[in-house]
Amino acid sequence: METQIEIRPVQNRKDRKRFAKFPWKIYRGEFGTWEAWVPPLLVDEMNQLNARKHPFYRHSDVEHLLAWKGASTVGRISAIVDRAFNEHNGSSTGFFGFFESPDDPEIAGTLLATVERRLADRGMTEMIGPVNLSTNHILGALIDDFDNPPVVQMAYNPPYYPALYEQHGLKKYRDLYSYRMDAHTLQLSDKIRRVQEIARKRNRIELRRVSMKRDWNWVVPAIREIYNEAWSNNWGFVPWTEEEFEELAKELRMLVDEDLVPMAMIDDEPVGFAIAIPDINMILHKMNGRLLPTGIFRILYGRKRIDRVRVAAMGVRHAHRNKGIDAVLIHELWTRGRPKGFSKGDFSWILEENFDLRNLLEALGTEHYRTHRIYGKELTQQ
Repeated sequence: METQIEIRPVQNRKDRKRFAKFPWKIYRGEFGTWEAWVPPLLVDEMNQLNARKHPFYRHSDVEHLLAWKGASTVGRISAIVDRAFNEHNGSSTGFFGFFESPDDPEIAGTLLATVERRLADRGMTEMIGPVNLSTNHILGALIDDFDNPPVVQMAYNPPYYPALYEQHGLKKYRDLYSYRMDAHTLQLSDKIRRVQEIARKRNRIELRRVSMKRDWNWVVPAIREIYNEAWSNNWGFVPWTEEEFEELAKELRMLVDEDLVPMAMIDDEPVGFAIAIPDINMILHKMNGRLLPTGIFRILYGRKRIDRVRVAAMGVRHAHRNKGIDAVLIHELWTRGRPKGFSKGDFSWILEENFDLRNLLEALGTEHYRTHRIYGKELTQQ
């Protein structure tokens, strides 16, 4: 008699650790080997799953779930209701996240059906995902380019995940594009150089270099304020709370290069910013999720070998749009990054309907090379 699949909630630290370590079974264990997968740092995963410590849970209801067959875990998923997202968007949307499953429609379907019921019971009318934890974190299912490792803070999954979602009735909701630039094969056009130079002079734009020690206390609130304004009309936006953004800033502080966080100022007022993060996945790929005993040294000494950055966020205040500030910021990142050995850039993620930014990136000569997909499904009340 075949063992039944049982779904159990994560209830304690032992369960959280089992939940955090389950992906190793999918990518480096009994269910397969996917060399492009980058193991996350377990210490970060455990922090993200801890409802008593992570600020996201203060405005969200989250249930982390494990699928069991007998004494073995065979899958995981989370049911997420982000109250801040629904309040901002006037919606009743629930998310599924942290989905991991072998290529088994029964296991995947049981996980997804369980979350559907959980979300419907909470009054949600649609389910979208994968989203871990929110649209401000890692989201989307990779649908192409499976042979190459993801860049920092971008999702990776086996090629069979899209089929598992579609077999369960989930359909495309949004696509998120990634663009890349390689300085070995591309030079910024004279047009872009002229545009940014004219924009700087005409609008009195000053590019300020951020000092992590001297400027941290004013830069973090300024970036949060600009981001929340600049992205407020985009799909998927949910305002960063002060606590969440401080948590993010604390995580990024060890990663960012202060030369790659240009602040655009007009009359001494912050009006725009860009953040490019060295692609630490180039180091994490070999660390197997362990920071100790030698992982911290690999990060410190390995940073010199990183030649790629991910432009993870960029924003311009509404009142200062269409002044060429975005072109100025990208040009500044290029100018500062090249002498430091960063010859490759990744711009992700970009909404498929964000034609203004897509057109700018394509005018710069970047290439759309990777797509992540958000899936969705309407829910029926029980």
